[in-house]
Amino acid sequence: MGNVEKSMENLKKCICMKCPSYSFACKMKSMPKNVMSMVKGDLENTEHLEGLFCAFEKSKCIDEEKGCICATCDVYKENELSNLYYCLETNGK
Repeated sequence: MGNVEKSMENLKKCICMKCPSYSFACKMKSMPKNVMSMVKGDLENTEHLEGLFCAFEKSKCIDEEKGCICATCDVYKENELSNLYYCLETNGK
């Protein structure tokens, strides 16, 4: 398994926001902090982001499996990842 870089390039490819497990409430709750992190542009030194979970580790908001789309993501494929539900498990399943 690869080590996913915390970068704007990977964030642009990220499909976490489209995931059925990522509820509308979680998206709204995380939006202000996510936007501020993106504006700063220094994701490498960002401790946590609600998205790109394969790089930033599990969500602080998502708590239920409602479907996983990790395997369809370009970041997942390019980094040769093999687990699922990175939003719920620190290292995925």
